[in-house]
Amino acid sequence: MLTFIWVAITGDFTFANYVFGFILSFIILYVITVGRGDAKYFKIIPKLIAFVFFFLWELLKANLQVAYDVVTPTFYMRPGIVRVPLEAETNLEITLLANLITLTPGTLSLDVSDDRKVLYVHAMYLKDKQAFIDDIKNGFEKRLLEILR
Repeated sequence: MLTFIWVAITGDFTFANYVFGFILSFIILYVITVGRGDAKYFKIIPKLIAFVFFFLWELLKANLQVAYDVVTPTFYMRPGIVRVPLEAETNLEITLLANLITLTPGTLSLDVSDDRKVLYVHAMYLKDKQAFIDDIKNGFEKRLLEILR
């Protein structure tokens, strides 16, 4: 909210001013809440920013992999369906995880088991099932749960 107040007061609606307003607001809130116990905001925001960059990196890698396969005459695809055990429990956690997987080119979330313990994912490039499962568990799911819990 302080960021939007800053932007409205300055009258400069550029991206750089939003970023500056956010950083300024973050510092002000940090100074105000020092010594007042556990402020969850200051733990979540850095993790959220890191998650956005992580997702953009994964998105870039997947796009390059699919583009390379399309451009070259040889297909490197090894499609398969994988059962990914879930630590995510709530509908929000499962839905966000499934959507993040689907947004990444080369992967598609297919279904969730009835007991909501397993997510079925189709992958275009499946060399090692366990490595694929570990990538999802230690990448998307772990980081998403750190933000949501």
